[in-house]
Amino acid sequence: MASANLSVSTRENGGKGVARSLRRDGRVPAVIYGHGREPQLLSINTRDLEKLLEHISAENTVIDLDVDGTSSRTLIREIQRHPFKRQILHVDFQELVAGEKVIVRLPVILVGVPDGVRMDGGILDQTMRELEVEVDPSNIPNHVEVDVTKMVIGSSLHVSDIKLPEGVQVVGDKEASVAVVSAPRAAVEAVATEEAAVGAEPEVIRAKKPDEEETPSK
Repeated sequence: MASANLSVSTRENGGKGVARSLRRDGRVPAVIYGHGREPQLLSINTRDLEKLLEHISAENTVIDLDVDGTSSRTLIREIQRHPFKRQILHVDFQELVAGEKVIVRLPVILVGVPDGVRMDGGILDQTMRELEVEVDPSNIPNHVEVDVTKMVIGSSLHVSDIKLPEGVQVVGDKEASVAVVSAPRAAVEAVATEEAAVGAEPEVIRAKKPDEEETPSK
């Protein structure tokens, strides 16, 4: 389980005007909420937050927030950014409660070289980059590994094929595709050309009828 530390401060007031003022002062408005607690308004030093986000996977890293000297274990639930400037506008934190599972997204990492790629020149396509799971906060994996070495051309792996650690449950469609190995493009193009040739109708050459004969020149 990945974890990190971040110091934040409480703030009394909310609203757009307060948020703009905080950003001008180099701080990011934020809020912490959770089961059984009232949402609490926070502010974060912008540089500290940006530096932290450069080194973690925000969706599945437990953040130990130091809220004016009081520690809270949290997950980042939403980061709002300016659509053009990429400036961080607001952050939502969810406080973690012991024994209460949370839903997180884990990076999917493919391990190995498929037999279909190594021996037959196939192409490996990763169709799923993140997997949504439900897990206890104390047992959040850093990522999910999927072994693709046995895959041959035409085969695919699905979510149901992934071996997850104990206590980690998939959320969503278990038959969703994770990775596929397809034939080399040259082979696909050759088959397509061959099928096109077979399906083409042959030109019919027939004898001309008498009235279709060319009239001799005078």
